[in-house]
Amino acid sequence: MPNAALTRPVTTTFSRRSPLAGDAHPSRAGRAQARSCIAVAALLGTLASPVQAIEITANGGFMSEYIFRGIAQSDSSVMGGLDLKHAGFYLGTWAADLEQDGTDAGDGLEVDLYGGYNGSVGDLNYGIGATGYFYTDDFDDDYREINLSLGYSLFSVAAAFGEYDNFEGPTEDYSFVAPRVDYKGFYGMAGFFGRDFEGEYYEAGYGSQFEPIGLDYRLSVIYSTDELSGEDSGDTSLVLSISKTFEL
Repeated sequence: MPNAALTRPVTTTFSRRSPLAGDAHPSRAGRAQARSCIAVAALLGTLASPVQAIEITANGGFMSEYIFRGIAQSDSSVMGGLDLKHAGFYLGTWAADLEQDGTDAGDGLEVDLYGGYNGSVGDLNYGIGATGYFYTDDFDDDYREINLSLGYSLFSVAAAFGEYDNFEGPTEDYSFVAPRVDYKGFYGMAGFFGRDFEGEYYEAGYGSQFEPIGLDYRLSVIYSTDELSGEDSGDTSLVLSISKTFEL
C-alpha cells in the first residue's frame, strides 16, 4: 500500500487403545469379552467415520475503488485469490491490480500470502495467522505482519502487528486494531494505526449474496482521516465490491 499503513484472516487425533487380551480367570472372562466387543465396535466406528477433506476454493471480483484500512490503493481493481482450508487451518494467496492516476505511485500488482488457524471455544471465536503483502514495479515495499482476532456474538476485534521494509529508508513497525459489529448483513467498524504509523478510519456498509448466481456484493462508505487520505480534511468514499467464489 502506498505511503502509509496497512493490512488486509489436520488436527492430529491422539487415541489410546488397550490390548484386547483374554482373561483366564473364570469370574472375569465375561467382563473381558464384553470389554473386547465394545473396543472392537469403537474401533470400527472410528474407521468408518469420514476423513475431513481439504477445502479448496478460488475467487475473483471487482472493486470500484480499492481502499484498504482507510488507505486508497487503486482507483478501481480486479482481484482474485486461492484458498485451502482444513480443520480450522487455512493457507491462501490473493492478488489485485493497482493503478492510481495523478500520483507518483505508478501501476503495479499486489500479491498477498497468508496462513493461520481459526477456532472457537463455546460462543467465542478466535484466530491467529500471518500475512505478507508484496508489490511489483516498486508500487510499494513489502509488509509482513502477525494477525489476531477475537469475536463474540455481534462483536469482533482484529489486530495486526507488523513491519514495513520502507525501500531505502529505515524499517518501520506498525500496529493496527479494528473493532467491528455485524448485524444481518450490515456492519460498522473503525481502524486505528499505531507505533510508526498514524491515522484512523471509519467504515459502514451492507453485504449479501445474489443467490441465483452466487454473487457476493458489498456497498461501503469509508471515511479516512487526513493522515491516511493525504487530504487536509480527510476523505469520504463510496465503494462497491462484487466477487464470486468457486469450489475446486
